[in-house]
Amino acid sequence: QNDSVVAGGGAIEMELSKYLRDYSRTIPGKQQLLIGAYAKALEIIPRQLCDNAGFDATNILNKLRAKHAQV
Repeated sequence: QNDSVVAGGGAIEMELSKYLRDYSRTIPGKQQLLIGAYAKALEIIPRQLCDNAGFDATNILNKLRAKHAQV
């Protein structure tokens, strides 16, 4: 029996996005904007998955951000 859990559905992208957003807040200037834009771009993957499944992407992404912030 296999009891392991494999993250999917954009979980990795959401975690990377969170990390990059937090990191971008420590950097001054234009680099902060660039890193923040890259973090936002990573969230396109889970957003598209939500859209394809027929879910409200904005609502689901807000819930995902909240869950990732708890860790």
